Amino acid sequence: MASNWSDRRVVITGLGVVSPLATDIDTFWTRLLAGECGVDKIAAFDATQFTTQIAAEVRGFDPTPAFPSPKEIRRTDRYSQFGVHAAWQAIKDSGIDLSRTNCDEIGAFIGSGIGGLTTTTEQHATLLQRGPGRLSPFMIPMLISNMASGLVSMYFGLRGPNFATCSACATASHAIGEAWRTIKMGDAQVMLAGGAEATIVPIGIGGFCAMRAMSTRNDDPKHASRPFDKERDGFVMGEGAGVIMLEDLEHAKARGARIYAELVGYGNTADAHHLTAPSPGGEGAARCMRMALRNGGLNPEDISYINAHGTATPPGDIAETMAIKTVFGDHARKLVVNSTKGATGHMLGAAGAVEMIVCTKALQTDTAPPTINLEYPDPECDLDYIPNTARSIKINAVINNSFGFGGHNASIAARKFA
Repeated sequence: MASNWSDRRVVITGLGVVSPLATDIDTFWTRLLAGECGVDKIAAFDATQFTTQIAAEVRGFDPTPAFPSPKEIRRTDRYSQFGVHAAWQAIKDSGIDLSRTNCDEIGAFIGSGIGGLTTTTEQHATLLQRGPGRLSPFMIPMLISNMASGLVSMYFGLRGPNFATCSACATASHAIGEAWRTIKMGDAQVMLAGGAEATIVPIGIGGFCAMRAMSTRNDDPKHASRPFDKERDGFVMGEGAGVIMLEDLEHAKARGARIYAELVGYGNTADAHHLTAPSPGGEGAARCMRMALRNGGLNPEDISYINAHGTATPPGDIAETMAIKTVFGDHARKLVVNSTKGATGHMLGAAGAVEMIVCTKALQTDTAPPTINLEYPDPECDLDYIPNTARSIKINAVINNSFGFGGHNASIAARKFA
């Protein structure tokens, strides 16, 4: 209930990831700290005619453990397979026993920026080659952007709040923020929240190539995604999913849950500026971070680490740097900032959740992953971006930033649980 808003504390009790680095949390974290990179030449299709021929793919993925049957897998788009698998991991990691829990009080907000692009591509080819009579009756359920969230509720019997956010690259962070609000308002005790994306198909890569938004460093894939580096030339596409379990603190304590961290604040603003470009001074991002701090009862000086949106686009990295300076003032020189997209590529609608997992592990371990490929610092990006080597530091509170096409901004604030 609204009257209990300020009294309800929301903690993170489960993590699940499907990424180009790994499809389990421990391996993902180990490889991320080691500075490994998941970018390579595209294997999913012949990309020789494309200006960008590289991506961060999830290779060797097996969705089987998370699904009730092989038939269900065949009826599910790749992005939903990622989302279901990440949710399954988060449930397992949390140690919750769903058979002994009131599932009316458990919900899921798992979004996607683009949805079932694999299905769209394949079914469009069927339409052109074989006619409308050969389209799959599962085409629409497979491609719509809400289906990962819907399937998670169906497969795990979660009858609480359920919908999918869709705000481009801010999708997963909006899902997490809205799940936090839902628990704070007393409408659920437990929420699975995050995002899933699978757009490494010809039309997906081709569309972003046409925008000239992606790196064309095709001869050097491992060094192509270069956040905050002077030689950055665009983002590298990634794919995968991230899902976290959020839980009302009292509910978590009652079942003896392990608590990773406490989620305390959420910001949600719009640039109201341009289809794809950020506000030049990062004004919308700054307002978003301030909102997350205010909602979390935090001062700028409380933040130790920021996981930046940091896509390696020339204007985006500069705007975010300016926004951080605006919000944090002199403290901006004391905190650490990084982007993990050099390692994972830009996972679009899944990025915010995977990066929230990074923030959670950073809080748990007092370790900040590196920004890999930062070799030639951009003079306009002049903060401490943890270049190339992970760093052990005391991390008390963090901000996770996600900014999407359309001017959508989301910031999440979390802190050590105490």
